Amino acid sequence: MTLAETFGNVVGELHAVLLNSNVSEFADKPAGIEQDAALSMTLGKQGHPPPWPRAAGEAASWQIRQIGKLLRQAEVLVISPAAHAAVMAAAATLEPADVSTLDRERDIPMRTALLVLPEPVVVVNRTGSLSDTRAFGWQFITQHQILPTAQYPGVRISTFMDRDGPVQPAGWRQAVSHARASGSPLPPLMPDGMYGMRGDACLALESTETIARLSEDYRQMQDVLTQASQWRAEPVLEMGEWAGGRVVDRYDDFAARYMFAFWRLLSQGVTAAGLPQSPAVRAAAQRSDTPQDPDVRVIRLAAPSPRQSDEAGGAKRVYSHRWPVRMHKVRQWYPSHQEHRVIWRGPYLKGPTDAPLMMGEKVYLVDS
Repeated sequence: MTLAETFGNVVGELHAVLLNSNVSEFADKPAGIEQDAALSMTLGKQGHPPPWPRAAGEAASWQIRQIGKLLRQAEVLVISPAAHAAVMAAAATLEPADVSTLDRERDIPMRTALLVLPEPVVVVNRTGSLSDTRAFGWQFITQHQILPTAQYPGVRISTFMDRDGPVQPAGWRQAVSHARASGSPLPPLMPDGMYGMRGDACLALESTETIARLSEDYRQMQDVLTQASQWRAEPVLEMGEWAGGRVVDRYDDFAARYMFAFWRLLSQGVTAAGLPQSPAVRAAAQRSDTPQDPDVRVIRLAAPSPRQSDEAGGAKRVYSHRWPVRMHKVRQWYPSHQEHRVIWRGPYLKGPTDAPLMMGEKVYLVDS
């Protein structure tokens, strides 16, 4: 029901905006093209071929089937706090059009996976409502668009919220209690949203100026959609304890920016995937009769380079902690591919190598 309501709202508002646009001038059959365009920009981008279902419940049922397929087939990844902080920092540097430089064949190491975060990220959606994202799943798909009629290699992103996370409105707590009392408790990860990303590096050859212009066009469209959704806007609610700040997702692109940054940092070698290898993990596995699941891989920062700052006169500043330093984005030209690729300088860990790693608000806050 929740997925159906969300889908109905998104398509309805998008349809209303397209009715007041010039979209029909770019189509072969202008009569009723706005509804098909709205569906292609939602279900088509998510991998559903036409004809697209008009009923929200039918669309939600299709989304649930895709999520079930994801959970059955996915390789499970768990990202460490430090690597997560690096991804959050990188995502904050991205422009909307940057994500369309994604090359899924080169950037994404596996076709289907579930990435579990070390703690929920609280996201403020365009209407002011809050959600707490705890995991991202992805699947390779073929996107179906009609403006112009085309098919593209793409990636479907599914977001999962934390059943017991920091966002606990009264209605949600009641639903969780009712499900538990009925003998069918809700799972710890609950489906929350679905997005589609192009994966054919369609903007990789474009100039920085073109990327900036397309990003601004995207922002303007999202501003109009925000205006169209004001009828269901609500005040931002206060929460319980949360050390990571909030991500204000004004342009409805946080999931795409986070996943793009995650994949690019992995392919760039800033982060690395491996199995848990700490002494504590090995000792726990030896004491347990249950073998380790070889399908669960941990994403960590790959050999970060600790740095110290020098004071004037050569005196070194003494730190009691280490912390990740935010990197900056670069559009690096690769002559061998004749294209620009978004990469990051950094991140690196600042502070002495033997000091504890400090994680908290200063690391995760991306809406300042």
